[in-house]
Amino acid sequence: MTTENIAATPVGENAACATLSMWDMFWHADWIVQLVMLMLLAASFWCWTLIFSKSIRLKKLRAEADSFEDMFWSGGTLDALYDRVGSKPDEPLASVFAAAMREWRRATSAGAPTQEKRISLQQRIERIMQATITREVEDLERSMGFLASVGSTAPFVGLFGTVWGIMNSFQNIASSQSTNLAVVAPGIAEALLATALGLIAAIPAVLAYNRLSSEINRYANRLETFSQEFSTIVSRQLETAA
Repeated sequence: MTTENIAATPVGENAACATLSMWDMFWHADWIVQLVMLMLLAASFWCWTLIFSKSIRLKKLRAEADSFEDMFWSGGTLDALYDRVGSKPDEPLASVFAAAMREWRRATSAGAPTQEKRISLQQRIERIMQATITREVEDLERSMGFLASVGSTAPFVGLFGTVWGIMNSFQNIASSQSTNLAVVAPGIAEALLATALGLIAAIPAVLAYNRLSSEINRYANRLETFSQEFSTIVSRQLETAA
C-alpha cells in the first residue's frame, strides 16, 4: 500500500495529521483513553495540592509547637499560661495542654481533692490528653489515604489506558492492512502516554506519602512526650497538695 493510499484511509488521515506532541496525542486518542488521562491528571493535581497544604501546615505546627514549649518551660505558672492560650487553642500541643487544664480547674474549683479523687483526677487528665492527641493526629492524617491510593493504583489505571489504546491501534492496523510506521506510531504513542501519566501521578504521591507520614509520626510522638511530661507535673502538683 502506497503512502497516498494510507492517507486516503481514515486511519491514514489520522496518522498523517497527528503529531507526537502531548496535546495532539491526547486529542487523537480514544475517548476511554482520554478519560483515563483526565482522571490521572486530576488525581495528580489534587495530590500536589495535598502535598503543598500538608507540608505548609506541618511546618507551621512545628514552629507553633516550638513557641508554645518555650512558653511552657519559661518558668511561669500553668494557670497564667492557660489564660494566655485560651480554652480552645488552634495549635495541637496547646490543645493537649488546654484540655488537661480544663479538667484540672474543673476538679479543683471546689477545693483540694481527697486522696481517692486525686488518683481519679490523674487518670482523667491522662485520658483527656490521650483523646485530644488522637483527635489532632487523625485531623493531620486526613486525606493521606488519597495519596496512598493514588500511589498504588495510578500505574494500573494508566496501564489500563495503555492496553486499551494498543488494542485500538491493532484494530486500526488490521483495518488498514498496513504496518507502516505512520499508521502504528501515533496510536502506540497515545497509549503509552496513559502509562506515563500514571507514573507521573503515582511517583510523587508515594514519595510524599512516605515523607508526610514520617513527619506526622514525629509530631505525634512529640505530642505524646509532652503529655507524659505534663502528666508528671500534674502528679507532682497533686502530691504537693496532699
